[in-house]
Amino acid sequence: MAQNSRLTGFRTLTVQERREAVARESGLEPAVFDALEPGGLGVEAAEHMIENVVGVMGIPVGIATNVTVNGRDVLVPMATEEPSVVAAASNAARIARVRGGFTTSSTGPVMQAQVQVVDVVDPAGARLRVLEARDELIALAASQDPKLAEVGGGVLDLTVRTVEAPGATYVVAHLVVDVRDAMGANAVNTMAEAVAPRLAEIAGGRAVLRILTNKADLRLSRARAVLDAEALGGAEIVDDMIHAYRLAAADPYRAATHNKGIMNGVSAVVLATGNDTRAVEAGAHSHAVNADGLYSSLSTFEKNADGDIVATLELPMPVGLVGGATRSHPAARAAIAVTEVTTARELGELVTAVGLAQNIAAVRALAGEGIQRGHMSLHAKNIAIAVGAAGDEVDRVVAVLISEKAFRHDRAEAVLAEIRSR
Repeated sequence: MAQNSRLTGFRTLTVQERREAVARESGLEPAVFDALEPGGLGVEAAEHMIENVVGVMGIPVGIATNVTVNGRDVLVPMATEEPSVVAAASNAARIARVRGGFTTSSTGPVMQAQVQVVDVVDPAGARLRVLEARDELIALAASQDPKLAEVGGGVLDLTVRTVEAPGATYVVAHLVVDVRDAMGANAVNTMAEAVAPRLAEIAGGRAVLRILTNKADLRLSRARAVLDAEALGGAEIVDDMIHAYRLAAADPYRAATHNKGIMNGVSAVVLATGNDTRAVEAGAHSHAVNADGLYSSLSTFEKNADGDIVATLELPMPVGLVGGATRSHPAARAAIAVTEVTTARELGELVTAVGLAQNIAAVRALAGEGIQRGHMSLHAKNIAIAVGAAGDEVDRVVAVLISEKAFRHDRAEAVLAEIRSR
């Protein structure tokens, strides 16, 4: 991990100076950042990643600083177009450092694939027949990827459910697979397709769907942090942060935005490392539905006996270090090198810690000065650039927009015209 993630003044450095600082703390060669230059992913490489390629779209990549996970400092690449996200995560991580940073844990890298069997006349009986053939079906699935077992993974179990739907009862089998350092979609999908014909024969029906589930509730990552009350801004801020959390826990309208704040951090790290943002997002939002069927907060905020906040987050985290864009995208390889993680579990825990940091920052801002103060100040730069400001014109336009609290394109255009007319 990084020797020190507390890089004071990092935001005031030039891009080249930031690269040098990250390389120095991570023990990397500065050349690793060549992959993050415009054109780092060429059209020819992109042609091999997706279909009908016409170009490549750039997304800014920033470094979250101050992050400490399980006592070790780490510098975290984040790919996002939204202002304030990287700064907010860094600031919350700085507050968490006061009490030791983030502590994380996780379950094994277990994914599931589903096989749906339809037209079964005796679903309950079919379920038991499939379970009786469990060893045979597991062996068939395992034979599709023998190398997975060689590295300590493989098929762990086969479970069977009956699912009631309008006009039908489906027999649904789940293959439970330890996918090691892969995200695992290709492995479990291949297994599901291989066992489907035999499984349908045993059940006495017809196989339709044979695909993984993104409800990765057997592959969980967890993070927690103790937030010093004084560092947060005092007892009143603490109480108001607890109120903000409680509304998110009770009200789906608040929970949707509360959880979006978490995903601002999560998706930025997942994207930077070449993982599947949609899979992680789908799993997270399904996990947000509580036992009563209510869409609720993914995180929890509690006040401990010392008056500090204990913040926790648990997420399904299907991310990997092998396969897909994690290997084929040069920027993803560079981002993973910066994090210095060596296993998919470690990456998942880091992603979850950053998601919690982002959540802490957002809730603290909402409980204090409001979200717009910092966010719109950064957004003003986007507005200035959008209306054509260049060089020192950007800072001059931004200064006026902030002083007037007028974050509008028409006002930015007028300010720029005034500057140029002098």
